[in-house]
Amino acid sequence: MVAIGILWKKYGKRLERWADFLLTVVACGGLGFLLWMLLQVTTLVSFRIPTESMQPTLIPGDYILVEKWTMGGRIFDLPDAAEGKEVEIRRLPGFGKVERNDVLVFNFPHHHRWDSIGMDLMVYYVKRCIGLPGDTVSIRNGYYRVAGVADTLGYVPSQRRLERLLATDRLKDAGIAYRSFPEDSVRDWTIGDFGPLFIPSEGSRVLLTEGEVPLYRRAIEWEQKKRLDVKDGRVLLGDSAVHEYVFRKNYYFVGGDNVLYSQDSRYWGLLPEEYIVGRAVRIWKSVDRITDGMRWDRVMKKIE
Repeated sequence: MVAIGILWKKYGKRLERWADFLLTVVACGGLGFLLWMLLQVTTLVSFRIPTESMQPTLIPGDYILVEKWTMGGRIFDLPDAAEGKEVEIRRLPGFGKVERNDVLVFNFPHHHRWDSIGMDLMVYYVKRCIGLPGDTVSIRNGYYRVAGVADTLGYVPSQRRLERLLATDRLKDAGIAYRSFPEDSVRDWTIGDFGPLFIPSEGSRVLLTEGEVPLYRRAIEWEQKKRLDVKDGRVLLGDSAVHEYVFRKNYYFVGGDNVLYSQDSRYWGLLPEEYIVGRAVRIWKSVDRITDGMRWDRVMKKIE
């Protein structure tokens, strides 16, 4: 005990200073981690671009900043979502609204099955917003159109290339899928001649005829957790006959800038608002995948 007392007198103050220093480091580290998590949920998050579907706006090796304050950050049960379970998604208050031609990052809206909507937490897509809730979208000769809107939509040079391929009937030679959503026996929609397709908004009402069911089946079944089907000429939602439907959610129509090689709403349909992470605003870093060199001309480039 005497020896311990002597050692404490000699080194006690120094040990106390080291203990205070370590506690301060731990506290600052914990606070920094909490602030980083809060930033990830509410403000900004980074994603890496792996494919060519948004060329030339975004290219493989770009790292983009995605802001969440426009729509509001999402709150949901992360462990359940990671296991592929259906989760309730809520949003923090937003400070703006998505506009046509904004570049959006979202969870791919099909998990396990292409004939139903389900969030895949491990798969993120980046596409350009073509149609907003309440819009009516169509494609004519490869060009996007929204009824009543004169604005240019999407990346026009790529749509122009699609128009040329359509005119010369060379899509199959280029290995490009021609048929589009909803791929039913009634419509013969293609990526060159599509729609019109009404994009549902919360509270909007659609008539549910036999011909309309393929357009909205996935969204309605996702909202209602019931099967929508046609039997003997009647439209059935679960066991009940229905003639119209009022949507509970907002939906979007999105397309890749590289329209020839992009899996987007032309092929899989409506994007639920809940699945949108946020709006891509800047390329903060860009690395050439072949040389590992930095593309300095793309660093902090605004995404338009």
